[in-house]
Amino acid sequence: EELNLHLTGDFHAVTAANNLLAALIDNHIYQGNQLSINIKRVSWRRVMDVNDRALRNIVVGLGTTLDGIPREGGFDITAASELMAVLGLATSLQDLRERLGRIVIGYDRHKNPVTAEQIKGAGAMTVLLKDALNPNLMQTLEGTPALVHTGPFANIAHGNSSIVADQVGIRSGSYLITEAGFGSDVGAEKFFNLKCAASGMSPDVAVIVATVRALKLNSGKFQVKAGKPLPEEMVAESPEDVMAGAANLRRHIANIRQHGVIPVIAVNSFPTDHASEHAAIGAIAEEEGAAWAIAEPFSRGAEGMVALAEAVREAAEHGSNFAPLYTPDMTLTEKIETIATKVYGADGVEYDIKAKRQLADYEAHGYGNLPICMAKTQYSFSHNPALLGAPTGWTLPVREVQLVAGAGFVLPLTGSINRMPGLGLHPAAHSIDIDADGNVVGLS
Repeated sequence: EELNLHLTGDFHAVTAANNLLAALIDNHIYQGNQLSINIKRVSWRRVMDVNDRALRNIVVGLGTTLDGIPREGGFDITAASELMAVLGLATSLQDLRERLGRIVIGYDRHKNPVTAEQIKGAGAMTVLLKDALNPNLMQTLEGTPALVHTGPFANIAHGNSSIVADQVGIRSGSYLITEAGFGSDVGAEKFFNLKCAASGMSPDVAVIVATVRALKLNSGKFQVKAGKPLPEEMVAESPEDVMAGAANLRRHIANIRQHGVIPVIAVNSFPTDHASEHAAIGAIAEEEGAAWAIAEPFSRGAEGMVALAEAVREAAEHGSNFAPLYTPDMTLTEKIETIATKVYGADGVEYDIKAKRQLADYEAHGYGNLPICMAKTQYSFSHNPALLGAPTGWTLPVREVQLVAGAGFVLPLTGSINRMPGLGLHPAAHSIDIDADGNVVGLS
C-alpha cells in the first residue's frame, strides 16, 4: 500500500517543483515579461499524478486583469514531467541543480530559448527535490533489498530507474540488476544510448523477459483486449503458436547483441503455460545462441529464480563489449535514423515540416550533440501498435520533436503519443475503499 500510495513523497515533490516553475513563468509574464517570452511558445506544462483527459488542453489566466495573462497550456501526468527524467539522470545534487537550470521553458520573441535559470526557478526547484534525489530502500517478501527510485515512462521518456540508485546498488553487492521499461526497442535502447552515457556505467548482461502469451500475441493470430480475459484458444497448449511469434523475440535478441551486450532469456512462467511452450521459447533462444531459463517468481519466490540467476552469473563472467549505437558528433537526424533502421527495423524516417524546422533550430542553438529519446508505442517495434511481430517494409513518421535540455536529450514524437492518460470505463478508483477495521481494500 505504501508503494502504491505516497511512499516517500517523491512524486509529490516532482509535481510541486514542476508546478512551481509553471507559476514562476506565468508570474514573470504578468509582471512585465522582461525576458520577452513569446506566450505562444511556452512549452512548459503543469503536471498532476492523476489520469485526467479534461486537463490535456486548458487556458490559464482567465478572469480579470489581476488573474494573469491568458494563454493556452495543459497538464501532463507527473511521470511525464521533465523533472522526473532529470531526477533519474542526475548523478549528484550539484548535477541536479545544473540540469534544472538548463531546462528550456519556451522561447522569446526573437526565437531564442528561455531557461529555468533565467526565470530564477532552478534553485527553489532543487530545494524541493533535494530529498527526492535519495533512493528509496525497500525489500522483497524474502528480504532482498530493492532500490525503488524515479518513474519516467519509457514510451515518452527514458524509462529507467535512477542513476543514483544504480550508484548505490553497485557499491552494495556483487551484482546490480536495474530495470529498463518495456522491450529492447524502448527502455533498453534508451538505457544503452542515453542512461549509460550519463552514468558512465557499462552493462555486462541484458535479461530479456519473454512469456508464452507475449509470443502468441506477436503471432498475430489472436485479438487481446485490455481488461478482458485472454481468448480460450490462446491459453490452449500450442507450441506452434509460440513459434509463430518467434520473429519478435529474435529481433529483441539482435538488438541487445548489436550493443555488444550478452542476452539471457527469462521465460516468465504463468499458471496457464505448458511445458511444451516453454520448450519452444528455449528452442528459439538456443537457435540464436542465447542462454535461457524458466523464471517462476510468482509461484515459487526466490527458489523459482535460482536457474535464471545462475544463467545470468555465468553470462556475466564472459564480460561484454558494450558500445553505444551512435556517437554525440552525429547529427540529430542521423541519430534518429540509426535507431529507426537498426533497432526498429524501419526502412527510413519521414519528418513532418514542423519536425524538420525544430531539428534545424535545435542544431543551430547548440543542442545537436544531445542523445535521442524516442517517444514511441511500447506495443510494437514500429510506431503503430497494431504491427506485431518484427514488421518490415515500413517508414517511421516523426511529427514533432521536443527539446528536453535539462534531462539532456531530444524527444522525437512518433505516431500518436499522449502525455496525459484518461480514465477507463471502470477506473481502479471505483474499487478502492476502507473496510470496517480501517484497512485499505482494492489497492494492491
